[in-house]
Amino acid sequence: MNTRTRTLLAGALVLAVVAGPAAPALANGPAPAAPAGASSHEIPEAAALRAAISGLPSEDATAALVRVGGSDGTWRGSSGVHDLDSNRPADPRARFRAGSVTKVFTAATALQLAGEGKLDLDRTARHYLPDLIPAAYGQVTVRQLLNHTSGIPAAGMPGGTIEEWYAHRFDLYTPRGMVASATAKEPEFAPGGSQHYLNINYTVLGLLIEQVTGDSYAHQVSERVLRPLGLRSTSFPGTDPHIRGPHNHGYQVFATPGGGTELRDVSVWGTTDGWAAGDIISTTADLERFTTALFRGQVVRGPLLEEMFTLPDSSVRTYGTGKPAQFGAGLSVMTLGGREVWGKTGGRYGYNSLVAATRDLSRTLVYSVNSTNAKGQDMNATAMDIVVAAFGAPSAG
Repeated sequence: MNTRTRTLLAGALVLAVVAGPAAPALANGPAPAAPAGASSHEIPEAAALRAAISGLPSEDATAALVRVGGSDGTWRGSSGVHDLDSNRPADPRARFRAGSVTKVFTAATALQLAGEGKLDLDRTARHYLPDLIPAAYGQVTVRQLLNHTSGIPAAGMPGGTIEEWYAHRFDLYTPRGMVASATAKEPEFAPGGSQHYLNINYTVLGLLIEQVTGDSYAHQVSERVLRPLGLRSTSFPGTDPHIRGPHNHGYQVFATPGGGTELRDVSVWGTTDGWAAGDIISTTADLERFTTALFRGQVVRGPLLEEMFTLPDSSVRTYGTGKPAQFGAGLSVMTLGGREVWGKTGGRYGYNSLVAATRDLSRTLVYSVNSTNAKGQDMNATAMDIVVAAFGAPSAG
């Protein structure tokens, strides 16, 4: 893939992750594993997809799990290793941290509640949480939380480097505490005036879900989405920093005192900072089923589904860059291979993920890439190659 294509795609796929150091080569690592597993009804892009995940583990990723589906045909593939010590092949059924893909589940649950009249998208968050949302944010609506136009800044978090974040990986955070931290600051902009993708919007949404149902966020998503769709390998870890069940290990590059680098196993890492914005654990099979059902209108029904595919008014621009707004309720949009593609990326240390599809479901893509710099500023190279192989190159416009 040429440099221009990489630059365009990195700009199109908003990862919303924290910047980090570039990934190093895998010094003295295991021999690359060949891609494994492919369906009998292969799509024309099968060879490109195999090439995209070949040669793992590499400097940027240790494993990749990919599922391509839709009316155009299907393809399944996996590559890399379960862990760097045993060099066993990656488990294609493995669970992984899906990061901000969680937001799609949160948005779907909030929209279901809106359909039942329990949440009003045009009411303010303060109406539902008067004891938590201060007057300075009194005009922020539920819809503005869903599409990241609230103007609420990020919550304060300890540390500013990967080493400091690693030292705090088992810290526990409460949703109310994070919202209080964020709303103690000045608004970034007037509600509806810009779009700034931040976890805090979905942290507030999680609290709204709990407020109007009298139930926990995780139980509501489980009863409304996971159980009806049979997503048995999808779960919310709560305060448990482990991935329970079969999973391929995730690694992160760290600098060593002598000026070199090392890969450190970061599979065990708390996610209470993410909660309704980014803590879900899933599999590619479960996420593919969820994506297909969502786009078919089987999760969010009727006109409310269109909220997920509706961008803010064209006058609303991305905060800090002035680029066009890219997010609807839970999903973002990009143009790839001349087609409009909707989806969501996710990133937790050791793991990158994506769910994406065309509106007509002619093509769907789900992947998990065990990235060695999953929260880096640039998109993971293996993940980028997978997207281009599945959908085609991004449009320049």
